[in-house]
Amino acid sequence: MAMVGALWITATRPATKAVAGKLTIDTLIDIKHPSAPQWSPDGRSIVFTWERAGVAALYVVAADGRTPPRELPTEGVTTALTRPQDGAAIFVPRAGDLWKVPLDAGAPAAVWTTPQPETGITFSPDGTRVAFVRSTGGRSGRGARGGGNAGRAGGSGPEGSSELWIRTLADGTETKVLEQAGGIGAPNWSPDGRYLTFSAGGGVIRHEQTPAYSGAKIIYTVTENTPGQTFAVAAGGGTPIAINGGGRGGRWLDATHLLTDRTSADFKRRTTAAVAIDGGEPTVLHEETDDKFWSITGDAGSQPSPDGKWIAFLSDRDGWDHIYVIPAAGGPAVQITRGAFETARPVWSSDSTRIAFDANAPGKPGTRHLGVATLGPDPSHATIAMITTGRGTNISPRWSPDGTRLVYQHTDPQNSADLFVVDAKAGATPIRLTESMPASIDKSMLVEPELVHYPGPDGQPVPAWLYLPKNLDRTKKHPVIVWIHGDGVNQNYDGWHVQRNYAVYSSFHQYLLQQGYIVIAPDYRGSIGYGKAWRQAVYMDVGGKDAKDAWMVADYLKTLPYVDTERVGVWGLSYGGFFTLIAVTDQPRLFRCAIDVAGVVDYAMYYEDPYHGAWTASRIGTPEEHPDVYAKASPISNVGRLERPLLVLHGTADVNVPYLHSVRLLDEALKQGKGSLIEFMTYPGEFHYFTRAHVLKDAWTRAERFFNQNLGS
Repeated sequence: MAMVGALWITATRPATKAVAGKLTIDTLIDIKHPSAPQWSPDGRSIVFTWERAGVAALYVVAADGRTPPRELPTEGVTTALTRPQDGAAIFVPRAGDLWKVPLDAGAPAAVWTTPQPETGITFSPDGTRVAFVRSTGGRSGRGARGGGNAGRAGGSGPEGSSELWIRTLADGTETKVLEQAGGIGAPNWSPDGRYLTFSAGGGVIRHEQTPAYSGAKIIYTVTENTPGQTFAVAAGGGTPIAINGGGRGGRWLDATHLLTDRTSADFKRRTTAAVAIDGGEPTVLHEETDDKFWSITGDAGSQPSPDGKWIAFLSDRDGWDHIYVIPAAGGPAVQITRGAFETARPVWSSDSTRIAFDANAPGKPGTRHLGVATLGPDPSHATIAMITTGRGTNISPRWSPDGTRLVYQHTDPQNSADLFVVDAKAGATPIRLTESMPASIDKSMLVEPELVHYPGPDGQPVPAWLYLPKNLDRTKKHPVIVWIHGDGVNQNYDGWHVQRNYAVYSSFHQYLLQQGYIVIAPDYRGSIGYGKAWRQAVYMDVGGKDAKDAWMVADYLKTLPYVDTERVGVWGLSYGGFFTLIAVTDQPRLFRCAIDVAGVVDYAMYYEDPYHGAWTASRIGTPEEHPDVYAKASPISNVGRLERPLLVLHGTADVNVPYLHSVRLLDEALKQGKGSLIEFMTYPGEFHYFTRAHVLKDAWTRAERFFNQNLGS
């Protein structure tokens, strides 16, 4: 927000002696990321999670920005509960008990302490009671134990039992609602406090996946999450009733119905239904079908208004993601937002008259602003007011208790994610609440990207974000690093990425820019921000035109006179790692070097993974149905064509793309005589998105050294 920056009110900070300067890898690790902001009941404070290199804690900051954030003494617990009676305090589960933590720097105090640990603690709507789960010993859920080679880990039946309890806070009286074998999860009060829903059954099944080439000593597993059943029970006790079509979760629509969204196994049908807690059949309120697949990202669930009269949801029926509402009793959908842009994260005000959201601007896919839709008595005449302006990415608004303000996250080219508050009206001045970058970073040295386009394989323009180092000498030739974003259904932004998992790469790219590299990041087809048609263009073509969109950025680089086309490297994470592997096996001399971070090596492996099988089939069917598509989506089949150095980084605890993908890649490369071209670094216990400080430091140092050796900064 370059033009609006002068209007921000920044909280007073103590004087610092730190000298701002160039980035170092250590300062990259010190950049924090805020998340999950929530208002205190009195509206004076914001409680949020602040994370640095995988270590997170709860902080509180004044909503007027006049005092800096302060860490709360919650001993690392980052779950914060509130109740109306305690406007200036939060509650946290700690060591199996419930503690009250004042927001004015007072000392925490236990609400209760018991010999048994309690989990799933949740306040009743009026704040007078607490529901929780108490285990009576043993373990619950499905475990994991080895079978034969490539066998299935079954797990024995649950041991012990779980109990659902209610505690009255005024006098500490406890009432056991029910007891059952196995686990109880996610207790949730009805709006009137008469009923509780909870989940039971389900769990995690681990499947052994130990190929012969890995040897007999190491067992690889993939996980399958099996859904449980949702039940309802009277708060006073009684026989629990299974909720038909309830699955797990659901949001209360009224005192006797849950609102659920279900996507069919083939991802072609999405159904919103009202599910009665008496076990009756669900009532379908809205349903959409798609001849390809449901492609809106996972935050598109329907949202009931607090008064129970309306349901808001996202749909891309007109080609763009927009907000619609339907009456809770059923009826035709009314479109609220319109235009060639994508709307996301709608949230109702407490008085049910307005919906806050964030949306990108037409023609500006990397910019997002907050808007408020005022519905009035007739949603077809809703009015839209855009709240934020200028450059930057503003997402995830959350209403204050009185409905006058919004807390949200902001990023831009000079700022990683931080929290701001703004009055919910057009023209209001945002107030900055946090400063997540260390004072040692000179923000004036950070590079702003430029949105460019180049022709894809079929002539369609592919958007990309071009970063040029400060004071670039355009009379000389410079090395370039191509970044291919992960997730597929994700995107690059006009500046820092909004998600922590990719923001760490934003920071490292700024570091590389200061070392003299040019960076460019394409938004290949399948990316969000550009409408349904671009997002769904991967249908039955994963690893086809979308992968070519990514590597054909090299053709665009040839048009830039200051680029040394003999010194272009490429790298990517996850889906971006998959495209990186396709690039270096399909076009083995196009890039001087490549880094694959936890990339998929073969979508047949991904399809066989029970955690990802349905997702894969929804886009490209099964290997038996479409062997030609799977052949394109199998870079490992062409690893014998590799000619340039490849660095592979992967964590052993990766669930998104199991570590075995990279093990198989290395084994096949050795068989093809390509071992001398590959460096392979294993990060023990690390997940898909690198988080821990020692892992980040090694990964960034290793990546910089690899690029320097092969490209020369």
